[in-house]
Amino acid sequence: MQIDPTVVWWMVAGSVVMFLASLFAIPVIIVRLPADYFCYPRRHPVQAFGFGAFVYYAWLVGKNIAGIVFIFMGIAMLVLPGQGIISILIGLSLTNFPGKYRLEQFLVHQKVILQSLNWIRHRAGKSSFFLEANPQPKHPPRE
Repeated sequence: MQIDPTVVWWMVAGSVVMFLASLFAIPVIIVRLPADYFCYPRRHPVQAFGFGAFVYYAWLVGKNIAGIVFIFMGIAMLVLPGQGIISILIGLSLTNFPGKYRLEQFLVHQKVILQSLNWIRHRAGKSSFFLEANPQPKHPPRE
């Protein structure tokens, strides 16, 4: 089976665009999350503030479609040039599925991942994520 060179070039161009978009989008998303985002046992329901139901559901459907596209392109980029795993993770973060919040909490509780997220937040002047509802200082204050 012969692959059309035009298709290959479009896939390469798509992977480059997604890579550059992920370099910009991921830090922006991490910085915009509240510091207590991961400390609750359940995710708070999202409400359509000031928007009608149509706009809210159109946004929700569009976000999930974009996530599915990222997942499929990421799978393709596992064998083509590009950031396949990053694209798959972006796609998973955009889609809604049962157990997603528990998966996010599991990942953030990994020391290396939490340190990386907090490094990005500190560079932007934001406080670190905390993982419990009433955070206690790690070291007692000096007197």
